[in-house]
Amino acid sequence: MKILSKEQIYEADKLTAERQNISSTVLMERAGVQIFNWLHVRMQGAQVPVHVFCGIGNNGGDGLVVSRHLITHGYNVKVYIVNYSDKRSKDFLINYDLIKQATKDWPLLLDQDSDLPTINRDDIIIDAVFGIGLNRPADSWVKKLFQHFKESQAFTVAVDIPSGLYTDKVPEDPNGVVLANHTLSFQTPKLVFFLPQTAEFTRQWEVLDIGIDPQYLYEVVCEAELIGKPEAAYMYRGRAKFSHKGTYGHTLIVGGSYGKMGAAILASKAALSSGSGLVTAFVPKCGYIPFQSSFHEAMVVTDANENHVTTIAFDLKPNVVAIGPGLGKHPETVSALEAYLTTNTVPLVVDADALNILSENRDLLSHLPENTIVTPHAKELERLIGVWTDDFDKLEKAKAFSEKYRILMILKGAHTIVVYGGKLYVNSSGNPGMATAGSGDVLTGVIAGLIAQGYDALTASVFGAYLHGKAGDIGAQTIGYEGLIASHLIDCLGDAFMDLFKQPESSGDGEEDLEDQEN
Repeated sequence: MKILSKEQIYEADKLTAERQNISSTVLMERAGVQIFNWLHVRMQGAQVPVHVFCGIGNNGGDGLVVSRHLITHGYNVKVYIVNYSDKRSKDFLINYDLIKQATKDWPLLLDQDSDLPTINRDDIIIDAVFGIGLNRPADSWVKKLFQHFKESQAFTVAVDIPSGLYTDKVPEDPNGVVLANHTLSFQTPKLVFFLPQTAEFTRQWEVLDIGIDPQYLYEVVCEAELIGKPEAAYMYRGRAKFSHKGTYGHTLIVGGSYGKMGAAILASKAALSSGSGLVTAFVPKCGYIPFQSSFHEAMVVTDANENHVTTIAFDLKPNVVAIGPGLGKHPETVSALEAYLTTNTVPLVVDADALNILSENRDLLSHLPENTIVTPHAKELERLIGVWTDDFDKLEKAKAFSEKYRILMILKGAHTIVVYGGKLYVNSSGNPGMATAGSGDVLTGVIAGLIAQGYDALTASVFGAYLHGKAGDIGAQTIGYEGLIASHLIDCLGDAFMDLFKQPESSGDGEEDLEDQEN
């Protein structure tokens, strides 16, 4: 699913109105009705007090449409106009007149001198104060209103985006942003729903189709895409009946050191479980018995040294080399990596200690083959690209680093992001249970295993991140977040593949399964 920028959303609205020969007011009505329908299906006429707070721009106009339909369907609604400016949008004014025709209980005007309205914990708040056009912090009295929302503990639904949240930068003051329980985003999600510093402002989100021109959505080139089950299933490559293990490639895992052999074992197992036909591990001598006794399917080549890698040399022709899990940073290992990189032409996946060696020996970065994949966690990323001021600065630095060295960067986190060629691929699968030792080693193995089978580097990165997260989701369903460990991710990889083509179960009430639409 494409993630549109603010400018692209405006362009989409304009082209939709032109191509469908409708006014912006009709498009606003369409959006407001979709919000109402979402509420109506869930409330079923329940007389829970609903407080709708409308700004004086187009987001406020959306809120007025929602309010009007709630009122005409008999709901217990109180409408407020948050009068933060003397300017009103045209469509706001049109819908303000329409709601006055629909009820004698006209909207209550709120300004800096107004008392805060009474909101009880069991009430519902509809936040339609600010939309995507916001470009400055809210006034202090508006911030107090937003804090009043939070303190009430009422369930809060944001229209399109939580008020006070920008689409392209981190807010200056968190108190100036509405904390939404659920955000109903028009047509596409917003990038800020997936970044650590901004995702906290909406606990859940969902996309509502408001009929934006399909040709525009198909043709527009976006900076970011959200990867869910439909996108992942499209990437999957089936297997031919008469194929054999050689058909699906040979993965070499280079890693391990005394006391850290488990990382290399996890990466190796993950490579085989993601479909690689063959897996060989290149490890110090101390890893020979652990590998042969715990991972019977792997082949093992050992370094001459007992405790750490000193020379990366092997008499085989792998399709991909994943290097770093448990590798350590012994000076001899650093020299071995330097010597290997200066002569290697095989596709690479670089993780863990290999990344730390690169960050401390930056001249080695120029020796990485084009389309090398690096998989840093936050601290490893900081060592590579430097300290960032906020999440948007981090993405810009990562894009610049990716383009400079012609590599792919996988920024691991709650929403793992693949950075390549100035574009972002945001993963939708995964859960907090995956914050556990060895999870990153499994991801490295999965991606390497996909490359061995013939997936290109970008597809392997995006598809691998999704499968890795989905395996975690499947595992957490039976063992919970706290009980989930890296080995469970490997055990669930087969189920993750099978889930790609599993049809969603009906909820039994006629509602669509929201698994792939909802965060």
